[in-house]
Amino acid sequence: MFAILDVLPAPFAPQSALGVVFVAILMGLAVTVVANVATTVYLHRAMSHRALSLSPVAAFGFRFIVWITTGIRPRQWVAVHRKHHAFTDVDGDPHSPVLLGWKTVQARNVSLYRRCASDPSTLGRYAKDMAPTAIDRLLFDRTVLGLTIGITSLCLLFGVWVGLGAAVVHVNLYLGGSAAVNAIGHHFGRRPYDNGAGNLQWLAFLTAGEGLHNNHHAAPTSARLAHRWYEIDYGWWVIKVLAWLRLAKVRLNEVKLVIPSRRAAA
Repeated sequence: MFAILDVLPAPFAPQSALGVVFVAILMGLAVTVVANVATTVYLHRAMSHRALSLSPVAAFGFRFIVWITTGIRPRQWVAVHRKHHAFTDVDGDPHSPVLLGWKTVQARNVSLYRRCASDPSTLGRYAKDMAPTAIDRLLFDRTVLGLTIGITSLCLLFGVWVGLGAAVVHVNLYLGGSAAVNAIGHHFGRRPYDNGAGNLQWLAFLTAGEGLHNNHHAAPTSARLAHRWYEIDYGWWVIKVLAWLRLAKVRLNEVKLVIPSRRAAA
């Protein structure tokens, strides 16, 4: 397949080896940003916690993006994440650094996720509201097909070597960032609220706001993860634009805490 793609004209293919490396890194970063936005807005805030509702057009668009950039099946991601909130850092948590150590979770996050996601009891209990649809069975449950479409599209636009290089960059950044939220985000960072997660702004930059993890565990039904003026959550900016375009509706306009602030309790 790659031999065929290599002879097809790629309209944005760079002409030098240095250009190939530069464009591959740039496109890998771009795909990761798009995938992270789709993950936090669609999989996390909308589907897992119902913090916002999306129009059918927006929901399908995000679902398609998740499919071609990550291959994730939403009901599995949602079920694993909901179980994490049900058993945060206690026995039953699919990926707790308190139980396993943050280095272990960082290194084995994918295998920990797959173990939990492949358990029928996890889906049966935590994703009962997300039964597979006809289009899921036809397309979106076919992980390899989605990823193949995504990588092939990059190759057709930028050339085979850029497409493959961008895919390698994206896989490492996306999986590394996702693992860091579960591992580093439950071990390091500021803890203004009384829970085991931490706020790490640098991680929030890398994951479209997910690094503000202490805030999220304090108010899981909030679509906004930044609680203070100096915190930056660009996933929330995307949600605001979608709401302005009437493609999304935020469930709660104010942050509703389920866990008090440490300062407030003092």
